[in-house]
Amino acid sequence: TMASKPGPLTRWPWHDMGNYKYALVAPWAAYSTYRFAAAKARGEEGDLLSLFVLPTLLFRLLYTQLWISVSRHQTARSKHRIVSKSLDFEQVDRERNWDDQIILTALLFYVVNWTAPIAQGLPWWNPRGLVVTALLHLGPVEFLYYWFHRALHHHFLYARYHSHHHASIVTEPVTSVIHPFAEEAVYFGLFAIPLLSMMATGTGSVAMSNAYLIYIDFMNYLGHCNFELVPKLLFDLFPPLKYLMYTPSFHSLHHTQFRTNYSLFVPFYDYLYGTMDKTSDDLYERTLHGREEAPDVVHLTHLTTPGSLLHLRLGFASLASAPLRSSSSAAASALAMVERPLAALASVFGRTAFRCEANRMGNLSTETWVVPRYTSQYTSKKDAHAVSRVVERAVADAEASGAAVLTLGLLNQGYELNRNGELYVIRKPEIKTKIVDGTSLAVAAVLHMVPRGARDVLLLGKECKVVAVLAQALCERNIQVRVVDADLHEALRQQISPELRGRLALSCSYSSKVHELAGVAGRRWTDGAGAGEGDAGHPLRALLPVPGHRRRRRPR
Repeated sequence: TMASKPGPLTRWPWHDMGNYKYALVAPWAAYSTYRFAAAKARGEEGDLLSLFVLPTLLFRLLYTQLWISVSRHQTARSKHRIVSKSLDFEQVDRERNWDDQIILTALLFYVVNWTAPIAQGLPWWNPRGLVVTALLHLGPVEFLYYWFHRALHHHFLYARYHSHHHASIVTEPVTSVIHPFAEEAVYFGLFAIPLLSMMATGTGSVAMSNAYLIYIDFMNYLGHCNFELVPKLLFDLFPPLKYLMYTPSFHSLHHTQFRTNYSLFVPFYDYLYGTMDKTSDDLYERTLHGREEAPDVVHLTHLTTPGSLLHLRLGFASLASAPLRSSSSAAASALAMVERPLAALASVFGRTAFRCEANRMGNLSTETWVVPRYTSQYTSKKDAHAVSRVVERAVADAEASGAAVLTLGLLNQGYELNRNGELYVIRKPEIKTKIVDGTSLAVAAVLHMVPRGARDVLLLGKECKVVAVLAQALCERNIQVRVVDADLHEALRQQISPELRGRLALSCSYSSKVHELAGVAGRRWTDGAGAGEGDAGHPLRALLPVPGHRRRRRPR
């Protein structure tokens, strides 16, 4: 998705390169490292500015991802959330190129350092550079940005460029850097004013140049994080700060009202030119105080493998957009370096479920909570008791949060674990939260697979709640249910309604073709399960209409 009427230079130059765009940085990084090492070998001072471009790039990537994860976690659990609408997949996809501006910064630093003598041989630190940067940012940068931003809201430029940024009403930290290339280039020109001025006046330093980049990142991400976190104490201790520093709620109004709060980071110019939204202070007070919202529905799921942790909304969109098992062995090995420490931390410190995301569908508020345990731990007898305690604690937390309904996902509703959630109701009969184990949904999905007009169905599987409810539903549809296992037949007879037991039959007669198809269907069903789940996770092996033609098979 681009601007409504994309103008010239909308696309980034490396748009079609995908992740190979990082290769543009590689030769510059290699040469700057070689040049620094060669200078040291000659006993000379190496150029620190070019040497630190690559470490700064890597730090900014990690720093940005940290902001993304923290912001999504806070907006899922925090009462200080500003805009309560859901984050949609279209926005996540549109903002996937947030690293473009980091790559562009690195390339510009390399080019300027290579071509401009004033950018070479900078000291590590020069305190005068801090003063120069602060004055130039508060003056020319903020002033020029304010008027350029107002110009971008003119319908001509807005339709061709700035509407791409404003497509995101529910902002994320990286929303701040999602712009067409031409618009971003102008911003880079503005931010270059303090940097080049420092170098031209001899007050530049490596630390100050990189610190200014981190400051811009911090303020950008702060203003777009969608939850209020700036303490009121700062403004009480130093009242003029309200003119020098914006808050997340202040800039959020710009994305919801569009014609107010144009400032970059310093609201002074909105006060000066009368474009400050009159509700800014009130929204700040309300969001800082917060509002407790009881979710209507909490869905309790769990991790499957250590790698699945990075596929959550709190993790990496680039990973979550691909199947879990599609990684190459080399990529999987690299990710394992991150996954396993996180997995260990989640298991050790994860005493209860954590909020992963919050969504709103009309007036219905839903949250997804994740139990920090893996499939292997659910199926392990050694870990079963510990897992059960974590799930039970999550159920108690859901009730304490005021959730009306709690749905148990995946293995959280296993019969061996909690008897499909019934155990929690037995232990606490006065529980107000309705616990749903997903049986109705599973049965509805399987019933949808039954061909219309089917009158006989062969049911293969283990005795469990899903099979019992499915047998009941099939019998209610006037379908003859045939079972080949005597124990399963007896168990189902005890669980379905007495008036329907005539439609449940123990049968040893079915065609060899049906038996073969049942086996194939069963294997396919099982193969689709998560790693290590096996039959326990999918007790229903096959559901097939029984043909009219049968042949007798001897019982063993």
